[in-house]
Amino acid sequence: MTTDTSPTQSVPWAALAPIAVLAVAFAAYCLFDLSRSEVRYLPKWAWAVVCVVSIPVGGIVYLLVGRVHR
Repeated sequence: MTTDTSPTQSVPWAALAPIAVLAVAFAAYCLFDLSRSEVRYLPKWAWAVVCVVSIPVGGIVYLLVGRVHR
């Protein structure tokens, strides 16, 4: 008797789906905020790359350091 030990059987997709949705929503919020606000230290296109490439750290750095606070 053999057991199926493929990697897809051990991944809890139901637990990872909400995390993925939150990560995409956070990146979308950062990009939306980036399009509507002034930025510091980098051009807007560079902040967009940082936010998308390094979710969620890039978005957190952008929100804390990159944007001009009102």
